[in-house]
Amino acid sequence: MLVIVVENAPDRLRGRLAVWLLEVRAGVYVGVFSRRTRERIWKLVQASIGDGNAVIAWSAPTDAGFEFDTVGTNRREPVDFDGFKLVKFLPLASRSPG
Repeated sequence: MLVIVVENAPDRLRGRLAVWLLEVRAGVYVGVFSRRTRERIWKLVQASIGDGNAVIAWSAPTDAGFEFDTVGTNRREPVDFDGFKLVKFLPLASRSPG
């Protein structure tokens, strides 16, 4: 199983993803592909995301049962914790008074 979620993605990228994957909700794409095809799709996302952001998750023989990667700016950042990938939240951007 493969899941890709995009935010603020260019229409062209969303259209390309819809060719390969089923868009089950706005910006949420799912499918089942080989590692090679998954990597090719992810390279397309990385090259085309622009100012948006995306996350990919896929089934893998890990303790969690899946792996994931991200591209673009987002408050959630993957971190390795003794070989187990977790998500760290970055602080909110401080706002200027007034």
